[in-house]
Amino acid sequence: MTGQGKNKATELLDICRYVGPAPVTLRDYTEMVESQTIKNIVVSEESVKEAFSNIIISENLLKRLGPAISSGKAMFIYGPPGNGKTTIAEIIGKVLPGTVYMPYSLIVGGQIICIFDPVSHIPTENGREEETVDQRWVLVRRPAIMTGGELTLKTLDLDFNPIAKYYEASLQMKANNGLFIVDDFGRQQVDPQHLLNRWIVPLERRTDFMTLHTGMKFNIPFDQLVIFSTNIEPKHLVDEAFLRRIRYKIKIDHPLEKEYKAIFKKVCESNGVLFRRDIYDYLMENYYKRLNVKLNACHPRDLIDHIIDDSHYYNQTAQLTKEGIDIAWENYFVEM
Repeated sequence: MTGQGKNKATELLDICRYVGPAPVTLRDYTEMVESQTIKNIVVSEESVKEAFSNIIISENLLKRLGPAISSGKAMFIYGPPGNGKTTIAEIIGKVLPGTVYMPYSLIVGGQIICIFDPVSHIPTENGREEETVDQRWVLVRRPAIMTGGELTLKTLDLDFNPIAKYYEASLQMKANNGLFIVDDFGRQQVDPQHLLNRWIVPLERRTDFMTLHTGMKFNIPFDQLVIFSTNIEPKHLVDEAFLRRIRYKIKIDHPLEKEYKAIFKKVCESNGVLFRRDIYDYLMENYYKRLNVKLNACHPRDLIDHIIDDSHYYNQTAQLTKEGIDIAWENYFVEM
C-alpha cells in the first residue's frame, strides 16, 4: 500500500470499523419482522405438554400456560422463590415453533447496528448455506433472550462503540420474533417504576423508539413474547396501569405434597439414587411438618445434591439414609 492508500484506509476506518455482511435497510427489517410476527405462531396442546413433560407441573397450570404462550402476549409470572419460574420461562422458549430470518446488521441514518449475536441467536444447520437466500440474512431459531439483575435502562437502548464506530442492538431488538425474559424482576439496580415506564409504550403499541448518538430518532418493531418473572408481590412492584397491559398473570406457588413427592422421586431417579419411602416419610415428619417448613420445588434437587456430595467425599454410593437427610438439611437450611 502506498502512503496515500494507508491514509485513505485510516480515514475510512475512522468512520466505521464494521466488517461483515452488508446491512439491510430499516424498511426491509421492519417488513421481515412483521411477516414473522410472534402473534401468528401456532402452539398445539401436544407440543406444550411434550415440552413440559420433563418437569412436574400441575394440569391446571399447564392449561393456563398453553393459551398464554399461543397468544404471543406479555406474561407476568410470580410466586415464592425456588418453585420453577425461571425453568418454566426457559421451557416456553423451547415451545415457540419455527425459525426466523435475522439480519446480521441494520443501517439507519448512515449508522450500522449489529443485530445478529452468536451468543443469543442459534442458526439452523442450513441457515448460512442457502445460496438462494439473501446472504445478509441468517435463518435462526426463534430467539430467547434472558436478562436478570444486570438489566438497566442502558441495555434497552443502542450501545455505541466509540472505537469500532458502530452500534450493538438493544436486548429487545435481538429478541424480536421471539421471547424476552426479564428474570428476577424488581432486583435490578434501577427503580422498577423507571423500567416499567420504559416498557409501557412498547407493550401497548408493539413499537419501540431508538436514538442514535447523532440525535436521530427512529422506531423499530417490538414483536416478542415478554415474560416478567419475580418472587416479589406484584402489588409492591407495579401499578394497575402496567398490570392492565400484561395480558396474563400466572402465579407459580409452592407444590402440593403429592407434587413434591413426585419431584423427589424424579430427582432420585435422574441421579441414580434409590428412592426409599421410609426415608422420605422421615424427612416429611421430622423436618417439614415438625418445623412447619413450606415445600419448595427446588428442595429435592438441593437436598439430593448434598447427599451426593457427601457420598463422593467418603467414596461411597449415594443413598437415602436418615443420617444423610440430617446432614443435608443442616447444611442447606439456615436456623431461624
